[in-house]
Amino acid sequence: MDKKTKQMLGLLLYILGILALVAGVLGMLIARGKPLYPVLAAASGFLIWSGLKMNNSYQVETMTAHGIRYLLLALGAIVMIFPFYWMISSAFKISAEMSTFPPAMYPRDWLNFNNFVVAFETAPFARYFMNSVITVLSSVALTTMTTILGSFAFSRLNFPGREVIFSLLLSMMMVPFEMLVITNYTTIVKVGLNDTLYALILPFTSSIFYTYILRNFFQSIPDGLYWSARVDGCSNWRYLWKVMVPIARPSLVTIVLLNAMASWNSFMWPLLVIKQDLRRTLPFGLYTFTTEVGANNELLMAASSVVVLPMIILFLFARKQIVNGVARGGIKG
Repeated sequence: MDKKTKQMLGLLLYILGILALVAGVLGMLIARGKPLYPVLAAASGFLIWSGLKMNNSYQVETMTAHGIRYLLLALGAIVMIFPFYWMISSAFKISAEMSTFPPAMYPRDWLNFNNFVVAFETAPFARYFMNSVITVLSSVALTTMTTILGSFAFSRLNFPGREVIFSLLLSMMMVPFEMLVITNYTTIVKVGLNDTLYALILPFTSSIFYTYILRNFFQSIPDGLYWSARVDGCSNWRYLWKVMVPIARPSLVTIVLLNAMASWNSFMWPLLVIKQDLRRTLPFGLYTFTTEVGANNELLMAASSVVVLPMIILFLFARKQIVNGVARGGIKG
């Protein structure tokens, strides 16, 4: 057998092995219990190995490397997407389907919207939604303001101990939020803001992480621009809002989006400080479907789908801005 024929045969075995692998995996997922598909998947490994031994050209090796890379990426994507799929599919299931074993991968009726109707009749989600919107908008506005002012002070203003103070603030990022809960709760109770929306906003009006991102971005702006503006009579306040803030728009967009998602999804803190039902936010409102003997999982999944949907849409439209803003702010240069 000449070299060309051997390479062609190896390529054919390689392609057959890939097809057998895809068919075997799909068969095991769709038709469970049939021994043919596991055998087919196992045989695909031998076919792929034989094809690579007979045809070890650069093109085949490159194609194999790319295939493995995309396979790992696909597996990672499945792992990340599956919880969202399970939540959405469970929202359309009836109670009997939620308790079956092995679990049903999809509902019998994808048009069963009864769970959504019952969920909205059980809890005042319109009021929860308004509370969440008020909390998110207030928290984002205050956090963005303090972040801009703090970042400008630590990047442009020279005062004694600036670097030491900022290093101490960065060290506080290692302190988990759970260790500060008791102190924050005690403070909120002493000032009489317990069981109000103010308690959801005031403890989160600043962020060391966001200040770190924006400070690094501010430091990447040339000093000559600042001193030129100062020579022309521009004050620090005017320079901040007329020059630095417009330039730092990518990082600011990232900060606003991350802060909005964190505030929207907050559950632990509202659970501690909110007592009245009408002051709950959307994530805390899901607690309505939990009882002493368990949870109404189908209603919980239906309500969770509604709660998560705005953040999913926001992330899909703003994912590039989030990644670019973190990359620009996290690297000085």
